[in-house]
Amino acid sequence: MSTETTTTTTERLLTRLAVEEFLVEEAHLLDEWKLDEWLTLFEEGADYVVPSTDKPEGDPNEDLTLIDDDFLRLTWRVNRLKSRHAHREFPYSRTRRQISNIRILEDDGETLRIEAGIVLHRYRHGHHDMFVGVYKHVLVRHEGSFRFRLRRAELDQEQLVPNGALSIVL
Repeated sequence: MSTETTTTTTERLLTRLAVEEFLVEEAHLLDEWKLDEWLTLFEEGADYVVPSTDKPEGDPNEDLTLIDDDFLRLTWRVNRLKSRHAHREFPYSRTRRQISNIRILEDDGETLRIEAGIVLHRYRHGHHDMFVGVYKHVLVRHEGSFRFRLRRAELDQEQLVPNGALSIVL
């Protein structure tokens, strides 16, 4: 194995490990309802998208979505979730996220396009809901870590149960 191949492989693995660490920390912030800290993981101009369950590959410019927030709407969402006005989430649901199968699909040195599997368990009022899907994110390098330019969560479920509402951050 040549030195160039070893260096490239090492750099790729270190980048993947850094992305994994970023996503695991993000999951921790969400599970602990540290929404203000979570919001700092986004660059201004970022988007948060959750397509509808009947068209997970849908384009928010053309198709119905469950969530299509720009940075300002995402800030409003966070502020609402932290208040008593978010009745579905007061008191907060208990959640636990598991991130797996992290893949870097593109890396141009500044921007990364990644995919990762997600399983999210939510416990509320004696009920357990599970959300399964894939994250398709665009990350930008920022001060030794990353920030979201796009945070997209595509669900594998055919419908949201039990009540058809999505009151937590996926």
